[in-house]
Amino acid sequence: MNKIVAVHSYKGGTGKTSTSVNLAATFVKQGKKVALFDLDFRAPSLFAILECEKTEMWFNDYLNCTCEIDKCLIDLSVRIPNAGKFYVGFANPSAEAMQDMATKNRKWEERALQRLLSLRNTLLKEQKFDYIIFDTSPGLQYSSMNAIITSDFVVMTTTGDCSDVNGTKRMISAYYDIFKNKTGLVINKIIDDSLKSKSAELSKKVKETYKVPLLSAVPCFCEILKAEGKYIFPQDKPDHPFTKILAEMAAKIEKNELE
Repeated sequence: MNKIVAVHSYKGGTGKTSTSVNLAATFVKQGKKVALFDLDFRAPSLFAILECEKTEMWFNDYLNCTCEIDKCLIDLSVRIPNAGKFYVGFANPSAEAMQDMATKNRKWEERALQRLLSLRNTLLKEQKFDYIIFDTSPGLQYSSMNAIITSDFVVMTTTGDCSDVNGTKRMISAYYDIFKNKTGLVINKIIDDSLKSKSAELSKKVKETYKVPLLSAVPCFCEILKAEGKYIFPQDKPDHPFTKILAEMAAKIEKNELE
C-alpha cells in the first residue's frame, strides 16, 4: 500500500532529518519509488546534505502554486544505484525564501494543505510512487501540522533528553486526535545499555509516557555523529547496525505494525 510518511520532532537535534533521508533510502534500496520532500522551510538542510548543485524550482514554488510538482522533483537515483527510484523536492535555502515562508498567513497555509493533499493523487496514484516522505519543521508550525494531517504514518523522533521528553509528550497530548493511530516513536541516541537490552520494558514505558507505541530505539552510534549527514547508510554502510534498524523500521511502517 502506497503511503505518505511524515517525520517530525518537538525540536531540532533529535535526528529527524537523518531519519528522513535514511528511511527514504531504505525503501529505495528495497526497489521502491520514493519522493523525499524538505518541509523544514525555516532551516532547510536536504539541499546541502544531498549535495544538489542546482534545481529549476523549489518545493516552495509548488506550494506557492507557481509550478507543478514535476518541476521541483530532482531525480537522485544515481545516488542509490541498482535499486528503486529516488526523487527529492528541496526547500529553498536562501535567506529571502526562509523569511518569505515565515510570513505566510493562515489562508496561504490552507491552500498549501490542499497542494499537499493533491500529491496523493498526482504522485501515488498517477505516477506510481510507493512512498512520499516529508522531512518536517520541528514543533507546531503550520507546515508541519499540514504534513501530519496529510500523512498515513508519522515517525516522531526524540531523544532521552528531559526537554525532548517533556516537549514531545506535551505536543502529542495537545494534538492527540491528529497523532493517534498513525504515530510511532523513534528514540534516538540511546546511551543506556540496559534500556537497549530490555525492549519490552522500553516499549511499555514509551506507551505509558507518550500514549503512542515505540517504532524503534536507536543507540548513540558514533559513526552517525561523525558522518555529519554525509553518509546514506543503506547505500554507503550496508553492514552497519543502523542500516539493520532502518530496515526493521521500514518493515513496520510498510505493514503498519507497531509494538
